[in-house]
Formats: sequence, structure tokens, C-alpha cells
Amino acid sequence: MSTMNFSAQTSDDFNKAKSRAIVNEMQHFLKPDEAKLISFYDLKELLHPDNETYIGMKTVPVASIVGSEGRYNDFDNMFFPKKSHLKNRWESIDRAHLQNTILPPINLYEIGGLYFVRDGNHRVSVARARGIEFIDAEVTSLRTEIRLKPGYTIQYLLKQIIQYEKRVFYSETAYGDITDDWSLDFTTPGQYDVIYNHILTHKYYLNLSHTEEISMPDAIISWYNMVYTPVLATIRRHKMMVKFRRRTPSDLFVWLVKYWEDFKAKYGEDTPLDSVIDDFESEYGDSFIGKIAKIKNLIKSIKLRKNARANKNKT
Repeated sequence: MSTMNFSAQTSDDFNKAKSRAIVNEMQHFLKPDEAKLISFYDLKELLHPDNETYIGMKTVPVASIVGSEGRYNDFDNMFFPKKSHLKNRWESIDRAHLQNTILPPINLYEIGGLYFVRDGNHRVSVARARGIEFIDAEVTSLRTEIRLKPGYTIQYLLKQIIQYEKRVFYSETAYGDITDDWSLDFTTPGQYDVIYNHILTHKYYLNLSHTEEISMPDAIISWYNMVYTPVLATIRRHKMMVKFRRRTPSDLFVWLVKYWEDFKAKYGEDTPLDSVIDDFESEYGDSFIGKIAKIKNLIKSIKLRKNARANKNKT
């Protein structure tokens, strides 16, 4: 193949890959975050890994490379190029593949069984576009006990992290067996540690009035009956879930109790929970109706633009 033909082929390949990124973005216009490449630092912030270990050379499945350290705004969640300024570098990598030129290994972080590009984003992008299944990489691993399945959104990985935390909490405390409640669910990580600390604090105050140490199972059932269940009853009585449709009752429990504690610190320990509900809802409610209205306005504006273009073409 001549140099001119190579240039035409690589230009066509880039345009096709960029078009796929555009289509992907259009398909996710109501949820644009789902089309974004995952930031390594966002996942690192969620997992809090212990330390780094240099692994060395590995052959890595391209499908397990789900994000980037610094170029997550340049590529979509499938590693297709989003920006025109990527064209020259992308085409040079593509040309190397066409000419069977051996490229140096890319540089990756591994965390939770998934990989993030430190150096070599264009090479991963071309590999994706060409359907290449494996790529040579120099790997540095960040230690974490959580193992993740490949996914194209941070939300998907977030759910896996929360499910892991739930399994650990229920296993270590026997919470489900003790309370017969298996629906302690959250939409943000780290909340099971908050619940565990709530129970430990409750256990501490119980011990103040007992000569013998209260067992952990007894503390859990006491906290569940005296603290958790009454607050959830208040949440149901005020129909708070209507304004927090994308959250769980357990989410509201943690946030509402914290808000209540801050209120009591300002206005006195005798402040009743019911008296802070309205303030809490007005400050943190999802404003669901308002968001629905925004979506309707967006759809309406899209239809108006389409009609305007159609009328213009007729004239």
C-alpha cells in the first residue's frame, strides 16, 4: 500500500472512530455521564487503595481497560476519540498497525482488577477501533480487596463497591440474621462504616447503665429497635421518599440523623426530629418535579429546532 493510500485509510479509520463517539454521545444525551471515560482518580477516591506495586510487563485484555489517568475527556467510554486534535497522533498509531510496526508497550494502573491508562491512550483507542483483544502493557498495581467487573460507567463500578461493602458488613456483624432486615441499602459508598459506628456509639451508652458488657448482637438489636426503626417510621410518616426518589430509606436515615445532630448542637438536645424535616427536605430534596420539567423543556426545544430546519429546507 502506498503512502497516499495509507493516509487515506488512516484518515477514514479516524473519522469512523470519531463518528462512533458522536453517535454514542447522542444515544446518552439524557445521561451524558454514561458516555464518559472513567477517571482513574475518581475510582481511586472511592476505593482508597493501600499502596502501589510495580508488576512489570503483562499482556492485558483491552476490554479490561476502562479509564484513563489524564485523558478521560478526550475519549468516550469505549475509547473512541472525541476531539479533532487527536487526529494526527491517532492516525500515526493506526498507520503503524497497517504497516505491522511493533509499538512499545502502553503504561497502565491496575486497581480492583481493572486497568487505567497512564500512557498510551491513542494506542488503546486504535486497538478498540480495530477489534484487537490483547495489548502489551507495563503495569503498576494499587492494592485493594475489592475486585471489580469491567464496566463502562463509574456508576456501574460504584454499585459493585457498595455491594461489596454490604456483603462485608452483613458477614462481619450478622446484621441480617439478628434483625431479619436484609434491605439496609445505600447509593453512596462508606455508609456501612457509618452504621457500624452508630451501633458502637449506641453500645457505649448502653454499657454506661449496665454492670456487664453488652454483647454486639444485643447492641445491634437495641439500636435497630430504639434508633433505626423509629427514624424510618418518621421518614415514612412524612412521606420523605417522594422528594428523594433516587435514594434509599437507609440513605435518608444517615443524612437525616446527621442533620438532626447538627440542629441539636445549635438549638438544644430536646429538638424533636419532626421539627427538622421541612428544613432538611428544602435543602437536600431531589426537586424531582423541577428536573422532569427541565427534561420536557429540553425535548420541546429539540423538536422546535427540528421543525425549524424542516421548514428551512422546504423554502
